[in-house]
Amino acid sequence: MNYRHAFHAGNFADVIKHIVLVRMLTYLQEKQAAFRVIDTHAGAGLYDLTSSEAQRGGEWLTGIARLMQARFSDKAQPLVATYLDIVRAFNPKAELKAYPGSPLIARALLRPQDRLTACEIEPTARKQLIDALRRDTQARVVDLDGWTALPAFVPPNERRGLVVIDPPFEAKDEFERLAKGFSDAFAKWPTGAYLLWYPVKSRRATDDLARSVAAAAATSKPAGKCLRLEFSVAPQETGGGLVSSGLLMVNPPWTLASELKIILPELEKPLGQGGAARFKLEMPKP
Repeated sequence: MNYRHAFHAGNFADVIKHIVLVRMLTYLQEKQAAFRVIDTHAGAGLYDLTSSEAQRGGEWLTGIARLMQARFSDKAQPLVATYLDIVRAFNPKAELKAYPGSPLIARALLRPQDRLTACEIEPTARKQLIDALRRDTQARVVDLDGWTALPAFVPPNERRGLVVIDPPFEAKDEFERLAKGFSDAFAKWPTGAYLLWYPVKSRRATDDLARSVAAAAATSKPAGKCLRLEFSVAPQETGGGLVSSGLLMVNPPWTLASELKIILPELEKPLGQGGAARFKLEMPKP
């Protein structure tokens, strides 16, 4: 799978991933102590939804565009409001023309004492990310392969934080690299929080990944907690585009599962394609 993000920015997978990212970072804000966000495959930072790449697939039209128009219940609204406010901040004229990637969403939630380390080796994306974070003393863009950076940058000096692992899945062995990369990092920093994204194309590959991550998390004392979310907007068709994606959250906030049980049912209708979407939320077993 080739997941060049300029073609997919703001799609349903981004929406789900970034809502979870915001909830996890909001929880970290509750303690005064500083935290660090490490984004191993950061991308360009900000995506132009009027570009030829974004317009070609138009995936944002069935993703963030629908969500910006959706109505939420009194329980769900406060849980998605911060995410939607961040997106609106990049679209000041109330026209949806730009979408922030994970590093800029994380940057929006840093307090003065917090820091962001964003890794990106693709030259064009790295230059765009540097431009987006120029002169930002709290954010550092690193020209380093995410798989190399992952074990090198943990644990951070702050000893609190979140590692976002969202590789492009261009290599055939990306699921294996994701499992090993997480395992190596977790062995060095078992108290950190981790957010892993993956596309759902092969059930065997995704189940193997979930088992591997859960097994690695179980090695710490006390054992790290693990939560798995998969969201599908349509039935998978052979040779079709991405219609289902997953997240593995290790050491998630204790409130996250209950929050997602409120949020996710209200995303099924706006994000569904040709019918309501569906989701699965569970604690994977090793």
